[in-house]
Amino acid sequence: MRRRGGDFGLGVWGAGDWGRGVWGAVGKGGEESVHPLLGHYESPLPPLYELPPLAPPSRASCSRCPCVVPDQKTKFESDELFRRLARETEVRYTGYRDRPLEERRQRFQAGVREGHTEMAFMTNGTNMYLQLATGFNSKEVDFEKEPGKVHLRSCFIMNGVCVRWRGYVDLERLDGVGCLEYDEEAAAEEDRFLREEIEKYKARLREFEEKQRAFRVPTTSHAHHAHSHAHAEQANIQVR
Repeated sequence: MRRRGGDFGLGVWGAGDWGRGVWGAVGKGGEESVHPLLGHYESPLPPLYELPPLAPPSRASCSRCPCVVPDQKTKFESDELFRRLARETEVRYTGYRDRPLEERRQRFQAGVREGHTEMAFMTNGTNMYLQLATGFNSKEVDFEKEPGKVHLRSCFIMNGVCVRWRGYVDLERLDGVGCLEYDEEAAAEEDRFLREEIEKYKARLREFEEKQRAFRVPTTSHAHHAHSHAHAEQANIQVR
């Protein structure tokens, strides 16, 4: 089978040849000759080199890596940024700042009902993208608590600490008051997960060390046997 190809003079895979195992080589005339690939060949001879030692287990191999620091509450209470954001201060909606005010009002309410919004602390300019739960029994979005305002709550992890954004926004001015709170419940859950992952990593490390010891034993025995055999041969030569 022959097909038209370019004049690159290089072997190329055909677009539909991945499942058939064929290789195309372009000839001088610009035609591509297709040949079946050889099957995988396994040599019956033993390998010339020993296998490399196993790699240690990686922390990134778990399905979800811990995202928090060991002592979250201490960091929340001592970190200067958290201490500033923990005080109730002026906040403002920062989305679509280049659009007219009426359009921004509509987009703000639409985004909140969809479960997201952008808010900034005006004291230090910290901008946050908040994700909100909008289910039937959700307490994170409340348009009914106070007329003309929407009360928001959003839980997330910031700088290794579980926090909760809490505040309200005026639906006309698109500003309000907000702060960050330490999320005790989420912090306890993340701490438990962190401890579990540390224990799993230690167990995998112990298993790795045991495999390393088991790998070294046959190699040592083989070296001892080879040394004994060489010593016996040398003694035999001396006898002769």
